[in-house]
Amino acid sequence: MGLVSTEATPDHHARLRRRSMDAGDTSAAAAVAPTPARLREALAALSKAFESGDCSDGSAAAAVSDLLNAAADAADADADAEDEAAAGVVEEMLREVHAFLSSPSSNQLAIDALSLELVKPVAKLGALMRNCWDIANAIIEFFVSNCNPRDMLSILCEAVDAPLASNGSVYFVLLFKELAKVLVLIQKRHTEQVKVTLPAVLRVMNAVIPECDEEHGKIIVDMYNAALRIGNAIQEMCKKMVNQTNEELCSVLSLYSLQNIALVSRCKQQHILSACGSVVLQHSKILTFCGFTYLGLLTGNDVTSATDKISKDEDADLLECFSFAMNGANLAVIWTYMDDEISKYAGAELESALKDVKGNHTRMWQAINILRYVLSSTHYPWVIKSHSLDLLLTIANESRIEEINDHVDVSSSGPQIFATLKTAILLDLVKDEVSREIRRADQDIVESDQLQDGGEWPPPWFSHALELVELILKPPEGGPPCLPDHGEQVLSALNLLRFVLIIDSRGSRSRKMFGEETMRKVYSEWLMPLRPIVAGIQSESEEDGSDVANHIMCSLNPVQLVLYRCIELAEEKMKGF
Repeated sequence: MGLVSTEATPDHHARLRRRSMDAGDTSAAAAVAPTPARLREALAALSKAFESGDCSDGSAAAAVSDLLNAAADAADADADAEDEAAAGVVEEMLREVHAFLSSPSSNQLAIDALSLELVKPVAKLGALMRNCWDIANAIIEFFVSNCNPRDMLSILCEAVDAPLASNGSVYFVLLFKELAKVLVLIQKRHTEQVKVTLPAVLRVMNAVIPECDEEHGKIIVDMYNAALRIGNAIQEMCKKMVNQTNEELCSVLSLYSLQNIALVSRCKQQHILSACGSVVLQHSKILTFCGFTYLGLLTGNDVTSATDKISKDEDADLLECFSFAMNGANLAVIWTYMDDEISKYAGAELESALKDVKGNHTRMWQAINILRYVLSSTHYPWVIKSHSLDLLLTIANESRIEEINDHVDVSSSGPQIFATLKTAILLDLVKDEVSREIRRADQDIVESDQLQDGGEWPPPWFSHALELVELILKPPEGGPPCLPDHGEQVLSALNLLRFVLIIDSRGSRSRKMFGEETMRKVYSEWLMPLRPIVAGIQSESEEDGSDVANHIMCSLNPVQLVLYRCIELAEEKMKGF
């Protein structure tokens, strides 16, 4: 997992240069071969240097660090990082470090020096080798408990920002847990320290989570829980503070929880998503602690209020880290539809908030507007968007729409709005399917493998997609769609149909989704009736030449292009029947 590192100190760069030279020099690499014996020698030399006072250049601590870095580099480069002999050697080395640190005769200055050097290589070894996790965790815990908390916070944040190639998620889980522990030890300037910490944490979350897959499911859930611990630690800090400072820190905490809820909800593996209900529940409790209500979440007003309490000039980078906070407000409500425990926690408050929203047309349209953040995003899985639509329909029920018709003319456009939203959601699903098909082709998966994949065929989304395309291209009230008034809906439907046709053209004959009867219906009843209508409007607009006519031409140009491409694809498919 590669992350962009923050600016490091000159000493840090010097150490990196030294290690780079050592890595390029075979004799130098041999001189720092990572063995328990050499490590004991380096630790003994470190102890002696601090006893004699000859430790000003930091070389003694760096020598210990070099050995552990060499061990970590070797483990990272080894395809079989779980080799028992190598893992045993590394574990013994880490136990030597822990024994040195916890010895009654250890010098505090030596411990402080090692804390500056060892957190990253120790965490890396703990991540790379399962047998080293516990002892690596114990070493970092020792530093957290015995060194200056503010120094350890800086050290841990630097480690979190470090680029990492392998087992990054495990590495970050270990560091997040220790960050949570050190935060509660901070005695002053709490808000300032939190503002430094959270951007590093959220950069990691933003980078790691989109790349999670089935194989890394458990560790991703562990990362969500570790990030939650940081939120709990900040909550404990808030309890110690008073007045305006407390309000600002609570605002930061609330935005952090909303960002986490948004990131958790991006996971597209259903079993991982289902395992995250307890995490979202705890973040919901944090939001309640910070003064958030379900009414404020539905309308987005609580998010706006929290953001306003943070300085726009001084904290621009911090606010950027909370870019999904409004999504999180939506999702905190949507999760009450998805998880029984969250629904129980929300209880009557959510029902009361929904009643308030539906009883006030301004609040209702605020809530509908906020829902667009999730519905228009490509980041969230179908189950999230499905429940988003349930919430949308709950808020904008037909009777309420008719009641407020005097304020906003939505009764006639309501069905088209919802149809367009559903088409957009299914378009995301089809695009995902296109991506999967392309990856299959790139990986040279043979047809026989595709036939044996055991999946339902045609896939469930196929019939739903065609139903929605038909709803727009052949409305139930009869006749073709109204153009140019419904041009955007028609374009969305045609794009969806085009994607489905492209997917189907890539499959084998035995894996075709379109049968002959369906394909001829699409061609003759949906596509061909549109061609003369679009051509006629374009011709009339050209003759008119007015600004309005030019606008109509521009809006229908993409409709015409996609329509003709769909016709071409349909004709090619019918030749094969």
